[in-house]
Amino acid sequence: MTQSDPAAAALRWVRSRSVTGQHLPFLARVALHFNLEDGASETGVLASILDHGQYVSQFVTGTSNGGLTAFPGGDRWHWEQRIFGGAYDHAEVRHRLVYGALDLDGDPYGPAPRFGSAYLRLRPETLVRATFAYPDSTFGPELFGVADRMGLIANYRRDERATDQAAAQLCGIVRDRLDHYIEAHIHGGVRVPEDVEVLVIDPSFDDHTVLETADRCGLAVETHPGYVAEVAEIAAHPEYRGQDVVDLARRIAQAMGNSAQLRPIHIARARRVWDLDGQQLKKVWHCLARFGRAW
Repeated sequence: MTQSDPAAAALRWVRSRSVTGQHLPFLARVALHFNLEDGASETGVLASILDHGQYVSQFVTGTSNGGLTAFPGGDRWHWEQRIFGGAYDHAEVRHRLVYGALDLDGDPYGPAPRFGSAYLRLRPETLVRATFAYPDSTFGPELFGVADRMGLIANYRRDERATDQAAAQLCGIVRDRLDHYIEAHIHGGVRVPEDVEVLVIDPSFDDHTVLETADRCGLAVETHPGYVAEVAEIAAHPEYRGQDVVDLARRIAQAMGNSAQLRPIHIARARRVWDLDGQQLKKVWHCLARFGRAW
């Protein structure tokens, strides 16, 4: 294994462990989810990506809509060591892989909305340097794939059917739908806009600022149907992310002038106006993503 090319080493390692079987479907794409907002402005994350011309990992940014464990000796570092056979152990952080999810069915909201209301849908050319795991690396996956060895899709479909059947029988939260996706890893960097097919955003951000920011760099933009959650629906499920998160969601909705509903733009504005805990805001977003759309 050569330290000079960790991406190639990681691809070889995962290929050797991949489940043989079907190739990726022709229309399959990888999507990289994120939230448009940060503490400075509604387009802060997008502007940062475009200014650098690259989508980078948590090891570079120090931020994430998942767990914050991307540092030597942290959980994510150990997960990557295991999944990629130590290929990235001595790599510079800017050379590490980035995470996304595999879009098999063309869901307009994207394949892994737990990580943000917006996503970059990558061009099909990036699939040759992608690896896949199921389930998410958080859960210690044993099923891996590359573009021409995607037998793990059968396991994903089996679990999908089981989840739908259980939900139909119990009419409740049997398994968190936000956790059901095939994790994707893009090796060798993601250039923006060169590697991007389209940026997909929530319509609550569909204003001239976002569109001008994207257009200035030649990035095509689409909107998905949008997330709109009734605060009463979030409040009906305090077991999902906790009563304190329900209370914060209600506070945000009231402060944004619509006490009955919550949208992604409201979380963005609250982040700018108030000094709020990022992990709590992440949980508010989970509630909005889970209860703010049809599944």
